[in-house]
Amino acid sequence: MKKLDENTFDPRYINKFASLMTAGNGYLGLRASHEENYVDQTRGMYVAGIYNKATANEPSDLVNLPDMVGMTIEFDGEVFSLLTGEILSYKRQLNLENGELRRDILWKSPAGSRFRLTFQRFAAKNDLHVLATKLTVTSLDKPAQMKIVTGINAQQTNFGRQHLIEEKVRVKEGDLLQGIYKTTESGHTIALAACCTFSANAEIAHASKNRQLLSTIKLELQVDTPSILEKMAVVFTSLDGDLRGESPEVASEAALRSYSVAGYDALLHKSAGQWAQFWKEKRIKVASTRDFDQLAIDFSLYQLEIMTPAHDERFSVGAKGLTGEGYKGHVFWDTEIFITPFHLFTEPEKARKLLRYRYLRLKQAMGKAAANGYEGALFPWESAFTGEEETPEFAAINIKTGKRQKVASALAEHHIVADIAYTVVKYYQNTLDETFMKKEGLELLKETSRFWISRAVEETGQLVIKDVIGPDEYTEHVNNNAFTNYMAWFNVEQALFFMEKYGDHDHQLKERGHEFLNRLYLPKANDHKIIPQDDTFLSKPEIDLSRYKKAQGSQGILMDYSRQEVNEMQILKQADVVMLLYLLPDLFSQDVISENLHYYEEHTIHDSSLSKAIHAIVAARAGDIDKSYEFFQESCLIDLGPNPQSSDEGLHAASLGAIWMAAIFGFANVSIKNQRLSLDPKLPSEWSELAFPIMFQGSRLHIALTHKQAVITKVSGDDVCIELNGTEFLVTNKVEVELQYI
Repeated sequence: MKKLDENTFDPRYINKFASLMTAGNGYLGLRASHEENYVDQTRGMYVAGIYNKATANEPSDLVNLPDMVGMTIEFDGEVFSLLTGEILSYKRQLNLENGELRRDILWKSPAGSRFRLTFQRFAAKNDLHVLATKLTVTSLDKPAQMKIVTGINAQQTNFGRQHLIEEKVRVKEGDLLQGIYKTTESGHTIALAACCTFSANAEIAHASKNRQLLSTIKLELQVDTPSILEKMAVVFTSLDGDLRGESPEVASEAALRSYSVAGYDALLHKSAGQWAQFWKEKRIKVASTRDFDQLAIDFSLYQLEIMTPAHDERFSVGAKGLTGEGYKGHVFWDTEIFITPFHLFTEPEKARKLLRYRYLRLKQAMGKAAANGYEGALFPWESAFTGEEETPEFAAINIKTGKRQKVASALAEHHIVADIAYTVVKYYQNTLDETFMKKEGLELLKETSRFWISRAVEETGQLVIKDVIGPDEYTEHVNNNAFTNYMAWFNVEQALFFMEKYGDHDHQLKERGHEFLNRLYLPKANDHKIIPQDDTFLSKPEIDLSRYKKAQGSQGILMDYSRQEVNEMQILKQADVVMLLYLLPDLFSQDVISENLHYYEEHTIHDSSLSKAIHAIVAARAGDIDKSYEFFQESCLIDLGPNPQSSDEGLHAASLGAIWMAAIFGFANVSIKNQRLSLDPKLPSEWSELAFPIMFQGSRLHIALTHKQAVITKVSGDDVCIELNGTEFLVTNKVEVELQYI
């Protein structure tokens, strides 16, 4: 199993690695900030569903909760810091196998004394409320007095915004620290508790001041004798579904007493057992000439697991997961299109819960549609806990123009409606979950299709969809965006199909739906086989984009051109049409797919973190496997690459989901065709083998692919009919097939 390593301490990367090495379990995420303080370091602990508005007219933030891992450490009165003294050795490692973060340091103080420090921490996978930390310190040269100050620090903010009222802080029975906090607007209660145990005699004192509840611990270090501090902490909130009638305050105290007795190592062992089961059931294995490929895939699966709140269908996955405050922790289309597929094909119940999140907010989506003059359901572009629109009205100030750019996504980026409907259909195709589809699924399809029918307008004898933003956010307020129109058509078509299947008698909707399908304008490929992205894109001027492609992800083009100027040229943040070819490939011929992939890639800067992996999938399916692998490699570098600021505010959750997608939907070329699981492998030359698990229609399969052979093994469930390179096979136990490509 791969581990993520940091072998040198570099302050430039302090927040990037804080995101990369996040510990979590779906309930909470804890950034990998160092225990000791650094000026530019952003600490962060986030609990799924805990949002709050700082002021009434602002969007909700995923609240940065009080810190429980920070420490001030002194040796003989000298403060431990990696910015002073001398670092003799340094290694930090996130063990993806068991979720533990470990940091080993050999440090010489400014006075010349050497100390060995080992910091360990994890968020328990077997009990979602538990955070455990351990510090082992050894003095190597002489006896020394060590002082540690740690506790619960409620001075945390969201980029300066304070979201919590300190309701109660106390020390119970001399050792248990407890803080009770309440969000200022949403009214959620958060109960935090922590206590420390020591391997040697220690003096301990407690104090509360300036929103901090702290313990001061003094120990005498003997030469070459390790001293150990274990700090156990728990988090409970008023949103928890497992309180069994207890208050968060009572639950936190009872839980902490139990866990502090167990100790760090025993708790880690139990948590590691849950991680072992996860990797046994879900790991992808690649035999690659580049070890980085396996690390990138392992890393993406680890992060997908710890960002998904599988414990509660009222919550969903934010664009940064639980790794930082980017995008305010809001939920986008990323969840349905980029994150849900991993769960759908490995543990479908989690995909069901993510769709239930949307269903439970259908009323709010219908309210937004009505407020904008439409029927049906218009889901918010950015969502939080309530289901109301959370998109900020303005973006950051443009440092070139000095003006704020108005954010148009909430007003026009409506394709999220069809994206949700698309995922409902894919969920059913994989699971055949009739119970879900007859109720939640059908209602979602009906109300989303009702929106599109009301959204279209008549023009020159056809129905058209005007003034939209597709996935490419560098072309705003366009008419007949190809991605949007085709996805709306698919949405309505599938609604009618399932209405017929389940005997739904909404005759008016059926009649209007059939008219919509018959009259909606769908952009067709021109004489050069290019599908116009919208009514005007192909007539816009072109510029040389090579310089901006080299700086992809930086949005550097907005320093040279205003957004309005970018909007009037053939410049793409990500290619709508390529995304369309990925989601609905059966609507287009192979030559059209290849031509459009090439044309639109030339005009795409890839400033979106979602872009490269989708290009990788479509390129693999089109047979350009070398280019596909190049795209895949570049997509893996979005978070794991060398850019020190690329992930400061959190990881790119959708990009991580897309890494899994590129391997499974691209190189393995898995899809669902005619109610069967279909494979048409396209392994890159760098990979000699790709092995992975798949859940399909209730059966668990294990698939192993090489350039010459495919082995499909049924692990559990009913026999499965699959299609491999166009030939049907019934998998009753194991199927071995020779492949015809190299």
